[in-house]
This record gives sequence, structure tokens and C-alpha cells, in this order.
Amino acid sequence: MNDFSEIESELKKLRPAPVSNDLITRVEKRFMEESSTSPAAAKHSARANWISLGLGLGLAAAAGFLMLARVHNEQPKKSEPLVATTKSSPNESHTLPAGARMIPAGLTEVVYHTRDEGLHFPDGATAPVRRMRYHTKETLRWRNPQTGASLRVTYPSEEVVLLPISGQ
Repeated sequence: MNDFSEIESELKKLRPAPVSNDLITRVEKRFMEESSTSPAAAKHSARANWISLGLGLGLAAAAGFLMLARVHNEQPKKSEPLVATTKSSPNESHTLPAGARMIPAGLTEVVYHTRDEGLHFPDGATAPVRRMRYHTKETLRWRNPQTGASLRVTYPSEEVVLLPISGQ
């Protein structure tokens, strides 16, 4: 038997409580007060709504202007350009200055062509597989946080995927 059947039967027996007469009289009184308000009060309320709307739009426009016209007071640091060097011997190790460290800033992979090459029956396989070929471009980005220099490398790649086919 269902464990919730007892709870369901109790919930079906529940009925909302009747509304008290006091609540009905308070609601009627409130409606009467609203209908008896003067037109001048309603006019004042509408004017206050327009004023607050105008004030809100003005503040939003000012904030948008400040975001677009923000002034940069910081002067960029003048640093000497780094000069590329070559190793004189294969055993010599060279370390970059502390300001020339590049850190990874991102990786983007874009699939620009997908081709379904149909069903294939590989040697020794019991079930067919679907062969999919993906052509992608990967972009690696590095950035130097101290100098703001950046390096971006993009290279194409091709991937072939064999997906098992289920006969169900």
C-alpha cells in the first residue's frame, strides 16, 4: 500500500476556514475611503509619479554619461623595450627578467567545419562506427600583467572521431 495514501486522504478532508465578518467590513471600509478621496489628491499623486520618473531617468542618463566619459588619471609607465636575445650555446640557460613573464590568458577553440563520413566497419570490430571529422582553430593567448604586452598564437587542427553505433 502507498505510504502517502493516509496523508492524501487527510489533505482531501481539509477545507478553508470561513471569512470573518470583521475582515469583510474592513475591506468595505477601505474601498469606501479610496473612492471618497479628492481628485486633487489623485492629481498630486500623478504629479509625484512624473517627478520621480523624471528624476530616475535623469540620474540614469548621468550615470551612463559618466561611464562613457570616465577620465583616466593614471599615466602609463614608461619602460624600456625588451630586446630579443639568442643563446650562444645550447647548454646556456637564459632566464627572462621579472617584468617579462607571460602568463596564460585564455584558450579559444572554434569548430568551423564538421563532416559526417558515414558508417565504417573497422577490421576486427563487431559493430559499425560512425566516422566524424572536425576542423578546428585553436587560439592560445598569453599576457604580461606588468607591461600589458600580449601574445596570440592560432593554429588549425583536424580531429577524426569514431562513434559506436547501437543497433537497438
